[in-house]
Amino acid sequence: MSPHDPPAHDHGSELGEMQLRVRALETILTEKGYVDPAALDAIVETFETKIGPRNGARIVARAWSDADFKRRLLEDATQAANSMGHSSPVGSHLIAVENTPRTHNMVVCTLCSCYPWEVLGLPPVWYKSAAYRSRAVRDPKGVLADFGVTLPPETEIRVWDSTAETRFLVVPMRPAGTEGWSEERLADLVTRDSMIGTAMAGPPEVAAR
Repeated sequence: MSPHDPPAHDHGSELGEMQLRVRALETILTEKGYVDPAALDAIVETFETKIGPRNGARIVARAWSDADFKRRLLEDATQAANSMGHSSPVGSHLIAVENTPRTHNMVVCTLCSCYPWEVLGLPPVWYKSAAYRSRAVRDPKGVLADFGVTLPPETEIRVWDSTAETRFLVVPMRPAGTEGWSEERLADLVTRDSMIGTAMAGPPEVAAR
């Protein structure tokens, strides 16, 4: 079983038991007029595209561009993230870990799916799966290979276990050839998966490798 969805992600995949329960509950509430499907879609879209990963991407882009901010982010990520007005306050202790040529960081929550929604948005389905949560600890290199990420043999892989009290944000390596880019342009290179550590930052064709 792969620890994440196929390349097309949700397309063609079967719903898990919890997803079926949520779908059934949503159907019942909709039929009774308690919820508006359009409003739910709008909320989900907001978390996926506005409240979450774009905030994290801007934080990473700022760290790439501003050495002082990067230092503050690595020392106290909660305070640094909250200092940027577009980000919602991070309720739990946020820790930023930096990828380098010598070290690659990856985040998992072995007990459930603790995840910094404020900076990453909604957690992907694969992040919550038992396969990812178990294999990420036992075989991180194999999991990264499943995601299309191949690292040099000398690169150490560190797996960080998120909890209800401590959440992690991976600061991916800045892609080469981006010197002089604006923060907004740099943020376009930062994906949700690169901030979990299961992808590299870069253009879509690079991040997918």
